[in-house]
Amino acid sequence: MNDFQIILLYWNRDEKAIAQTHAKYGRYLHTIAYNILANREDSEECVSDTYLKVWNAIPEDRPSNFLAYLGRIARNLSLNRYAQRKAQKRGGGEVALLLSELQDCIPSPNTGEGLSELTTITAVINTFLDELGAEQRALFVRRYWYTQSIGDLVRLTGYSESKIKSILYRLRRKLKIHLEQEGIAL
Repeated sequence: MNDFQIILLYWNRDEKAIAQTHAKYGRYLHTIAYNILANREDSEECVSDTYLKVWNAIPEDRPSNFLAYLGRIARNLSLNRYAQRKAQKRGGGEVALLLSELQDCIPSPNTGEGLSELTTITAVINTFLDELGAEQRALFVRRYWYTQSIGDLVRLTGYSESKIKSILYRLRRKLKIHLEQEGIAL
């Protein structure tokens, strides 16, 4: 079943929509959640919450890219769950490390002026990603969107850990410069 047909099922409030979404994208959503949470049960719960959120949102929303729409919801729910867990136990982990890496090259959420600035920042980051080569873009997205570990990237590419860290450092610096050139306060 294609995405348009699945969205129509949501639109018609047909419960088959959830089963079809799970069959087509369940593994993808679980991977996103697990890479952030590193806990199977929490990941499964976030995936279920994703289906519920999509069920409640679709009559209002008509996503043009269903995969990205689902991924964004699962990622945000997982990050929220991670923040709740971190607040409860004040631990570190891969996500904390990842966010600290990006701290110097992304704007603070407290400096924003709401949704319009977020939309602008998103567009600028997308432009930045479009200007990268395929390999650099893939590494950046895998690390900072899918939260894959440095070890995972080493295994995936065959590069050394120091080379991966160096590439990511240079990409963060380029992103910072790109954001500053576009007038986005860091």
